[in-house]
Amino acid sequence: MQTKKIINDGNRSVDEMLEGILAAHPRHLKSAAGSPRSIIARDGPRQGKVGLVIGGGSGHEPTFLGFVGKGLADAAAIGNVFASPPPDPILECAKAVSGGAGVLFMYGNYAGDVMNFDMAAEMAAMEDIEVRTVLSTDDVASAPRDQRQKRRGVAGNFFIFKAAGAACDRMLSFDECERIARKANDHTFTMGVALSPCSLPQTRRPNFEIGPDEMEIGMGIHGEPGIARGKLKSADEITDEMLDKILDEMALARGDKVAVLVNSLGSTPLMELYIMNRRVKQRLDDIGVAVHATWVGNYCTSLEMAGASVTLMHLDAELQMMLDHPCDCAMFRAG
Repeated sequence: MQTKKIINDGNRSVDEMLEGILAAHPRHLKSAAGSPRSIIARDGPRQGKVGLVIGGGSGHEPTFLGFVGKGLADAAAIGNVFASPPPDPILECAKAVSGGAGVLFMYGNYAGDVMNFDMAAEMAAMEDIEVRTVLSTDDVASAPRDQRQKRRGVAGNFFIFKAAGAACDRMLSFDECERIARKANDHTFTMGVALSPCSLPQTRRPNFEIGPDEMEIGMGIHGEPGIARGKLKSADEITDEMLDKILDEMALARGDKVAVLVNSLGSTPLMELYIMNRRVKQRLDDIGVAVHATWVGNYCTSLEMAGASVTLMHLDAELQMMLDHPCDCAMFRAG
């Protein structure tokens, strides 16, 4: 059975989406000359500033396009649906945002992205652009704690990119921007649950199977296997199961602060996300942890997948300052 989508040609969906985004947000975004998959912030790159380039596959909107703007990412390289961008558009992003202070590459820890961004970094070095890379590894479900470097980057990208973008916008040194980016990643933890599959525009067929009364805890944003599949539970039970695994990683103490993201994987509505957020707040209140800021909505999606994720970022004064730093992007604003 094929799914229903409002598209023209599945093979043209990403490029037509980019045309529509540029038409909707001309004040924030433009494409690099001759490279339509290289999306650049109109107000962001400048001399003496560390450039921040993010990127990855399409289908996760507003990740990555929505985080390009003043105070966050300076550019995003866009791949096909659930596929890494090739090296050339990544290089064009680096060239467009290079202000002489170095360029930071940040993206989720996926093999294709690592290969192509590393190739682009080598190409940038040949043009005298120094590049450093920080991978996001916030997905608690994707590897054991002692192998955190193998974990995937998922919705926690929102917090991690936000902190790094603030450091860059504050004109901090390359060393400091890299340090804060790594610190942000180390303080960010995500767990998701999937209720139904998504389908790629080219195939319009579900990319995995799950029963009508089942859920899968820990499933990845491309349909990667999770850690447990079972009967669908109540919102509080689902949220508790995810939070138990997140809190087990964080070593929070009474009086600590966190930032909270309750994220839809695509088709889960705000009503259900706010029901989950209510439970998150109850659990954090119970252990004496303060919520500094909360975001609820679509921040890192998987096309039309039903499900949600919860992300907590453990804040200290520095990370709180970075999170509060103003930014103005096409699909997101803060401060």
